[in-house]
Amino acid sequence: MRTLLASSIGLCAVTAATALLAPAAVSASPATTVAAAEDQLPGGTQSLPLNPLATDRAPGAGMGLKPRDVRPFSLVGVIWDDPAAHLQARAQVRTRERDSGDWTGWQDLHGHTEDAPDPGSAEGSGPGARGATAPLWVGESDAVQVRVLPGDPTDKARPALPKGLRVELVSPGAEPGDRAGGAGQAAVRAPGPAELPALSKAETEKMAGRPFIGPRPRITTRSGWGAKQLLIKKHLHYTSTVKAAFVHHTVTGNGYSCSQSPAVMRSIYRYHVKSQGWDDFGYNFAVDKCGRIFEGRSGGVTRAVQGAHTYGFNQNSMGVAVIGTYDSASVPKAAENAVARLTAWKLGLFGRNPAGKVTLTSGGGNKYPKGRKVTMSVISGHRDGFVTECPGGRLYARLGAARTSSAHLQGRR
Repeated sequence: MRTLLASSIGLCAVTAATALLAPAAVSASPATTVAAAEDQLPGGTQSLPLNPLATDRAPGAGMGLKPRDVRPFSLVGVIWDDPAAHLQARAQVRTRERDSGDWTGWQDLHGHTEDAPDPGSAEGSGPGARGATAPLWVGESDAVQVRVLPGDPTDKARPALPKGLRVELVSPGAEPGDRAGGAGQAAVRAPGPAELPALSKAETEKMAGRPFIGPRPRITTRSGWGAKQLLIKKHLHYTSTVKAAFVHHTVTGNGYSCSQSPAVMRSIYRYHVKSQGWDDFGYNFAVDKCGRIFEGRSGGVTRAVQGAHTYGFNQNSMGVAVIGTYDSASVPKAAENAVARLTAWKLGLFGRNPAGKVTLTSGGGNKYPKGRKVTMSVISGHRDGFVTECPGGRLYARLGAARTSSAHLQGRR
């Protein structure tokens, strides 16, 4: 494992101050130990195979699941065997709210092929890796119906559905320290502080030993939102620096309350690791609609941890996901401000100007071939590196304001 040399970026004091936040390295436990330990983890995943579906258009027009009672869950997605296969079909779900007993209407599951590890990486294509839609937060539910429709069944040229289609129903489990448990399980708090407190600009720059760093924002640590290190599959990976920040939206929907944000984080974490087969939570950081900042992938919030967020550009970058869907919904000002605060601090630690440009080398993808050098903004949207709608039109339109605010917080303007 290659670690980031503190002398190269002047972070000795910052690294020491945050050493308790995450271990420098995490190794996978033996499979039998992990299986036994996971019995004590909060939450869980129900994985149900989809079956041939007869619709009003034609028999065998798709795959699905008839209305079915299940154990309580709060997040749902569809996965398939081949992580390189694309789901060229419309995937939709209906769920039944546990408290009211009411069924929702049909809701779309968004494609998720581009928020991912780099092409050819062990994390993205190794044993256990799977293709998947983005998950959808539906709140506590106890029944589900699914349909995956590939288009006009009379069209001979329509693409085939990928093999191994399953619906994943994820329960986040209890809040950290809540012995009542979610879905009959008790929470187990991970070691370490629940929160990294905010610092002033002067305090931050003194600790880092360099100017033009935004004040460190308050960050809810992995312990604070209930991440369990036992889910992590492999060693952490570090890159040499952080040159850019890619902003995403999770497309998990906006129907969550801010008090539910930790549960959403735990659910996405379990979906990334248990359903998609990734090593850890994909994004380095997440921001909710109330402006709360969460540590995502483990490895140390001040360090250059390689994530699984921007297909082709995970090297020397950080991924920031705003929890929600912002294609047409307005971005809350609190979330926009949080993105500015977070990037002003983290990019400042590596000497980056949030209002500047940077040249990155593509690792491959549908927009730039592998090896192509690409100049883009230091704070970019996911669509700048990949042909995708992410981070949604409304959020992408606010990145200019976020760059200006971030640079101002660094003292550059």
